[in-house]
Amino acid sequence: MGFNDEFRDRTKQFALRIIKLFRSLPKTEEAGIIGRQLLRSGCSVGANFRAATRARSNAEFYSKLSIVVEEADESAFWMELLIESEIMPEKKLSSLYQESIEITKITSVSRKTAKNNKK
Repeated sequence: MGFNDEFRDRTKQFALRIIKLFRSLPKTEEAGIIGRQLLRSGCSVGANFRAATRARSNAEFYSKLSIVVEEADESAFWMELLIESEIMPEKKLSSLYQESIEITKITSVSRKTAKNNKK
């Protein structure tokens, strides 16, 4: 199993964890609004990495990785809001939050490599 297969699975697991988190949120209006935003961005990470691995060109690969970076970072933002607004305790989100940061870093490096390979 290569990096792409492993990372595709990792981003899928990230999306599944986001879904479980969404289901556990309090049934308040603000938790629902933030939760839906997190659900969209978190699931988009896996979907767009999967699309990147099927890219037909380096430009398409770079574009899809850019979306993964953006969506993983956005997911971290929504989790920060859940913590800082005291909707969810930090200890419940710390592992998932850390995963969003790691995914952002890994795909940022991959994107930079892809850009350098275009030159």
